[in-house]
Amino acid sequence: FMERYAPNIKDLASRDVISRSIYLEIREGRGIKGKDYVYLDVTPETVNRYLAEAGESRRIDRDYVESKLPDILDFCRTYLGVDPVREPMPIQPTAHYSMGGIPTNVNAEVVIDEHWTVLPGLYAAGEVACVSCHGANRLGTNSLVDLVVFGRRGGMAIADYVKHADFVPLPANPSSEVESELNRIRNSNGKTRPGEIRQQMQRAMMDGVGVFREESGMKAALDCIYELKERFNHDLSIDDKGMKFNTDLLEAWELGCLLDMAELTAISALERKESRGAHSREDYKERDDANWMVHTLVEHQDGIGASLNAGVKPRINLNKRVDTSLADVDERFAPKVRTY
Repeated sequence: FMERYAPNIKDLASRDVISRSIYLEIREGRGIKGKDYVYLDVTPETVNRYLAEAGESRRIDRDYVESKLPDILDFCRTYLGVDPVREPMPIQPTAHYSMGGIPTNVNAEVVIDEHWTVLPGLYAAGEVACVSCHGANRLGTNSLVDLVVFGRRGGMAIADYVKHADFVPLPANPSSEVESELNRIRNSNGKTRPGEIRQQMQRAMMDGVGVFREESGMKAALDCIYELKERFNHDLSIDDKGMKFNTDLLEAWELGCLLDMAELTAISALERKESRGAHSREDYKERDDANWMVHTLVEHQDGIGASLNAGVKPRINLNKRVDTSLADVDERFAPKVRTY
């Protein structure tokens, strides 16, 4: 079906284009037997038929598929009971990668505003960071750019920084905020399990801030996230109250972080009134370079503990323009709409 959506490149279109195409097929009732998935067919018989139709002379066999996709084949055989060299794999779109993250410069130094002000001593690299080499949509395998290039640059910057940096004064009890939150979770005696909140958060984000987005759906998701944060803060319950190797505590604390990220993602998506990369709005379908060639910076207004305070909403800063200076050197780097 990819010929309908990307006639020139078909299955080799970027993952956000393919995800939207799959979603549309399912939404139009063309999922397998009317269900919420389609097939990905890598069986040699099917692949060779398409190669022949395309006029190509090369062919593949089962050994070739086994050598190229060992992990995927193992997942399918273990968890689905499907053997991809003999039958199609059921697939559907899902969240995979965060194009945004902690803002940094090219030396992996964390920056805190639109003026590229560096926070001394704090570095980030990899998927957690936004340097930003991916724009609004990371292309396949380009996560290695973050890891290899900026991991190395960050390491070199850190090595140089520690040669000159000195210790700075600490507050009287620097760990008090973290200890207080961990103790709150560990000693909570509410009725809501972390797994319940996590499942509802995932469903709300997938339905409202997923492959396709529009204002009412994102607002509904955001309302759900606020309600879930309220339950997380005031009605949580975990089994393990211990102080050692407490995975219940760890998973519950991580859930709090996920709720914060869900809130920031939904707020940012709601604010950006255009479609760009993996951000696809059905109420603003066109890309708008004139007004939205900017990074969305979001921060809690009263520090890291603000997420625990009811009514305190994050602050959005849209003043950090995307750096397009490379286009002045070579017009090939000028931002442009993708076509397939």
